[in-house]
Amino acid sequence: MFLANFKKVSSRLEPWWKISDFDDSVGDIKLIWEQSRMNWVIAFAQRARNGDGDSLKRLNYWLSDWIKNNPPYLGHNWKCGQEVSIRVIHLCVAALILGQEKDSLLGLQELIRLHLHRIAPTIHYAIAQNNNHGISEAAALFIGGSCLDVCGASDGENYEKLGRKWLDNRASKLIEEDGSFSQYSLNYHRMVLDTFSIAEIWRKRLSRDKFSPSLYDRVRRASSWLYQMICPKSGHGPNLGANDGSHLLQLTDSCYRDLRPSVQLASNLFEERLAYADIGLWDIHLAWMGIENKKTTPLKYLNCNYDSGGYKVLRSNVAYVIFRYPKFRYRPSQADAMHIDLWVNGKNLLVDAGSYSYNTNPGLSDYFNGTASHNTVQFDDRDQMPKLGRFLFGSWLKTKQVSPIKISDSHISTSASYRDFKGAEHFREVYIDNHSLNTIDKIKGFKKNAVIRWRLTNSKWILKSIKSGVQISNGLHKLSVTSDTPILRADIVDGWKSLYYMKKEKIPVLEVEVGFASTISSEFTWAK
Repeated sequence: MFLANFKKVSSRLEPWWKISDFDDSVGDIKLIWEQSRMNWVIAFAQRARNGDGDSLKRLNYWLSDWIKNNPPYLGHNWKCGQEVSIRVIHLCVAALILGQEKDSLLGLQELIRLHLHRIAPTIHYAIAQNNNHGISEAAALFIGGSCLDVCGASDGENYEKLGRKWLDNRASKLIEEDGSFSQYSLNYHRMVLDTFSIAEIWRKRLSRDKFSPSLYDRVRRASSWLYQMICPKSGHGPNLGANDGSHLLQLTDSCYRDLRPSVQLASNLFEERLAYADIGLWDIHLAWMGIENKKTTPLKYLNCNYDSGGYKVLRSNVAYVIFRYPKFRYRPSQADAMHIDLWVNGKNLLVDAGSYSYNTNPGLSDYFNGTASHNTVQFDDRDQMPKLGRFLFGSWLKTKQVSPIKISDSHISTSASYRDFKGAEHFREVYIDNHSLNTIDKIKGFKKNAVIRWRLTNSKWILKSIKSGVQISNGLHKLSVTSDTPILRADIVDGWKSLYYMKKEKIPVLEVEVGFASTISSEFTWAK
């Protein structure tokens, strides 16, 4: 999906440490890294295992060509320790598929050793980031090191021990007690879950000692978290946080946004139960990895208080809501406090924008990371937190008040509030029943204006005035917004949504602006 944006880099190969992550002549460096993640080795291995003899020849030819054009530690593809680690993981998954994990060829052993020699010296840099990088690099050291060790190499054991140490450490530190992950991102949560799944599969196949009990406990919780977040009909989920399209374990031809294969695999490995009882593409990971399909009852879908990570999941009949509020122990990547995602009958009706690209023009970068790309209130045309750099926010928000989920005969509700670095305050109460979503937003402390946004699906929405507010409808769904102070402006404007990295599309957004402290009520109703 990145070919349209492909750029060539200079044929002159610099040592990796001299290369910038952000070079305007190159653009987004991820477009260079993507093809060298070697996810293609898995596809070749699958075809070879299914009897295509030429696929193994092509795999070896591609690897030889890659090695020739990417000499050790020179050029962009050696720049990032995580990118190097992803190659190790993909090479070892291919070895699993081909049944070569205990008897790897000398050439593969040497290629893995070169990669581990690049990862190990900078592992502490990856660990310091408190994100998926440290987990990927630890997994590569464990998997690659044990591969070398089982083949008789003298240096494999030290790499394996180092990787094991950091896998245990990262699971305990970066996965919260409620299963939330430090990056506050659905796509990175999936990537981390896949990484731990691959490490556990590899451990079992090589009969290595188990990881720590804490690792299994935290990864089990992370598996349950992702299960509760995604829609069982499509496997898609809210576009929360950074989303660069990373997909570590591509064993099916399903869309990368379908997270069910990853959840089914992790549920079997760490919870010893099915996530999905029906047979589907989500079972293919189990078959390729030789994992027994646990014939146990799937978890129930629940109302979830994920208070360590700052999420609530509210369910009512055919609908569910994800409510995001500020609870940051680690660096937030988006100013998305009080965002609401609404899903009805498997469709995402109130949407998050995503993140689009790590290296685009400042206007787009600020938009996708900022408050304006979320279903929340923006004060004085600024973000909820000040931007300190490309990926950094300062003055992290803190929740003033948060209530547990309350269930009554008529509805399910919760609430939260914050006060930002300039004194603006936002209290949001959320209600959901069998046919509508209602929010009450109490706002104050801003200087000139506040804008509430509702980011909609592409459709023909008609706007009209009603008493104390406005109403829009597309014939199936209706959204009414009223205020106890005069509304200065109400418009349907163009916004952006990015479901795939480096791809964006326009969507309609309802903006309602007020100029004074207000209580704003919104009601979204859907067709029965």
